[in-house]
Formats: sequence, C-alpha cells, structure tokens
Amino acid sequence: MNKFDDKATQSLLNKNLITENQYQEIKAYRNLNIFSLNAELKLFLYLSVLLFTSGIGILIYENIDTIGHVALLSILLIVIIVCFYYCFKNSKGFQKTETVFESPFLEYLVLAANILICIFIGYLQFQYKPFGTHYDLATLIPTIVSFFCAYYFDNKSVLTIAITGLAAYIGLSVTPQDLLHNDFYSNETLSYSAIILGGLLILWTIYSSRTNLKTHFNFVYLTFALHLISIASISNLTDSDYDGIWLLFGLVLAASSYYFYKVSHEIKSMSLYVFMIVYAYIGLNIFFFRILDLIDFSDIWELFVFMLPVYFIGSIVLFIKLIKNFHKEITE
Repeated sequence: MNKFDDKATQSLLNKNLITENQYQEIKAYRNLNIFSLNAELKLFLYLSVLLFTSGIGILIYENIDTIGHVALLSILLIVIIVCFYYCFKNSKGFQKTETVFESPFLEYLVLAANILICIFIGYLQFQYKPFGTHYDLATLIPTIVSFFCAYYFDNKSVLTIAITGLAAYIGLSVTPQDLLHNDFYSNETLSYSAIILGGLLILWTIYSSRTNLKTHFNFVYLTFALHLISIASISNLTDSDYDGIWLLFGLVLAASSYYFYKVSHEIKSMSLYVFMIVYAYIGLNIFFFRILDLIDFSDIWELFVFMLPVYFIGSIVLFIKLIKNFHKEITE
C-alpha cells in the first residue's frame, strides 16, 4: 500500500469513520496488490468500435465501383439492424436514473450502431439525395436517433454524437479541431445561434435536475454549453462590425462565467472550473485592452509595459491558488 493510501486510510481511522478492524482489513486487501483491468478493457472496446467503423468507411471508399452502391447500403443496413436487435434484446429498457449494464460490450455496440447510422444516412444522401437539397435533414435524422439511443441505452458517448449533430444542424462545428474555426467573425448570426444553443443546453440540465431525468448527463451538456457560449462570446469581443455590440458579448461571457463558477462548485467538476477561469481570464483581458483602446494612455505607456510581467506572473500565481483552493474544497 503506497504512502498516499496509507495516509488517507489512517485519517479515516483517526476521525473514527472506520474501526480498527476495518482499517486492518483495508490494509490487508491493499497489500494484495490487486488491480483492475476495467479501464484498459473499455479502452480496447472503444478502439475496436473506431477501427471497425473506420474500416467500413475505407471499404466503401475503395470498393464503391466494384461492389455497387445498393450492395454497400444493404450491408450497412443489415449490420445496423443486427446491432440494434442485439442491443434492444439485452438492454434493461429506458430508466430515468443511471442504468448499469452487466456487459460493457452492449455500451460500445450501441455506439457502433449509431456511428454506422451516421455513415448510412450520409452515404445515402450523397449518392441518391432522398432529402433533395435539404442536407440539414440528413444531419437531423441521425441526431434524433442518437438522442433516443443515448437516453434509452444510457450512453454518454452517443449523447456526445447527438449534441454534435444538433450543433451541426444549426451550422456549427464542435469537434476539437473545428471549434475555433467557426465563422463567428463574418457571421454574427452564428454567434447568436451558438449562445442560444448553449443556453438551451443549460436549461435542459436544470429541467433534468428537477425531474431527476438522467442527471449524470448534465456534465456532458454543461461542457458543450461552456465551450459554445465562451468561444462565441470571446470571438465577438475581439471583432465586431457594430459599435458597442462587443459589450453585449462581454456581459454574456460574464454571466456565463458566474453561472459555471457556481455549477462547478455544486457538481464538484474540476474541468468546468478550470475552463471557466481560462475563458473568463481571456475575456477580461480582451475587455481591458478594448477599453484602453478607447482612451489615450501614451503618457503612461512605459509604466504599462513595465507592469505587464508583474501582471502575468500575478495571474499565474492567482490561477494556481484558485485551483488549489477548489481542489481542497471538493475533496473535503
């Protein structure tokens, strides 16, 4: 048993939260050096799903002329039907609270089936255009299916696909590579759409908490909402065609930061807290420099440059202190 575990267990004993006999049993169990392969097995299952779906895509791309479109679509549809048949047959059905399945294989089979549906709908629309020029429907249908599967099978990975599809439906790219490249500068409507979507996700978490509907999904919704609102607001703080409109986005970012500050303490989420601080810090600095841009500070320019290193060092120290205090608070 390492020193950290020994110290933590000893503190429980000192606080009379466990008995001496329980302490000895815990110590004896940890000395067995038993470790779990659960995380490793789930990682391999996840990689298997990604490799399988990627292989399907490569198969379609390389053999599209020899196999034929109808044959490929038929194979995809059969695989999807088989996957969902197994999932529905072995699932516990919809439950409002968190559902734990006996086999982790079911969770990743649901994920594979939903990815295959996205491939199937996209391939069908690209080749035969059953939705005509309404390409948004080709995004909306797999999104609806993913939301249904996420709640029915209690699957966070599928929920992520569903939220991503919903954002794509309104014109946003929310993958890690594309999130910073949305055209917020030239299309202000896109900024409003991102902020509204983020607000709707927050409202849904509030509704879910009040009705006790899959409350463990709230973290996923809040993560998307934080990034959408913050990035859209910061993008428009740095560039806007309308005089004074950046103040509106500054207020939105301030309100968002305050809300996520409270939520991160309530659900004890370190990631939400850290990202909230980073976004608030960036927004505050942009706001500060935009204010300075409106006034003439040529007389104090040298003092300003001299104070910059002190400011940044102080910011780093304050950031570390905030993280340490938050960690201490959520572990008590």
